[in-house]
Amino acid sequence: MVESTVDTDTITAVRASALSLESVSRRHGRGGRETTALDAVSCAVPVGSFTAVVGPSGSGKSTFLQCAAGLDRPTEGTVRIGGTDLGALSEAALTRLRRDRIGFVFQSHALNLVPSLSIEENVVLPLVLAGADPEDERVLSRGRDLLTRVGLAGRGAQGPATLSGGQQQRVAVARALVTEPEVIFADEPTASLDPESAALVLGLLRDAVRIDGRTVVMVTHDPAAARWADTVLTMDGGRLR
Repeated sequence: MVESTVDTDTITAVRASALSLESVSRRHGRGGRETTALDAVSCAVPVGSFTAVVGPSGSGKSTFLQCAAGLDRPTEGTVRIGGTDLGALSEAALTRLRRDRIGFVFQSHALNLVPSLSIEENVVLPLVLAGADPEDERVLSRGRDLLTRVGLAGRGAQGPATLSGGQQQRVAVARALVTEPEVIFADEPTASLDPESAALVLGLLRDAVRIDGRTVVMVTHDPAAARWADTVLTMDGGRLR
């Protein structure tokens, strides 16, 4: 019998984590022009927590989010969502995981919402992409309930262009919640918002953790936004400090 050399504490931590990174590196280019965006990053994000990743421009925090969310594959290391090794998934399986188990809130309004769809259609879009009937009353009710929760009751039939930037971000939060995801990734979600709108959006993300037990990972350069989080990770030079 061969004695196992696997650290059982590490296994337990991975299973209890909504997100874990183990020695994750991401390099771009080749040879003498190769640059390291992430350098052997390891961390574990507990289920039902709000984590902010902060750092100056070029520190690696956006690359961290892209690798953690399965939007980019690391050069080395392992990323897990709820124990699932993203590196072991095909592109099709990775797409399904992002659709069904991850929610996204981006900085750019152009990335957040589809202009040709109504606000309500934008909210339920992940469900429809997963095969739900867009006319199903349960789907429509889910969309209406979430719009009410983000303070936009009765606005579902309008187009995204009728909303302010802060209101569009609140719709994006509603859409991120619609599939009841394991992890919500927010990429600079308040960067282009006034302080009042930013507080509303951050409050919704905080409530997703406090009320729904979701896990939120937010990349931000704003110390005021980071104060809403339970844990703050600082990146510099592609490493966590």
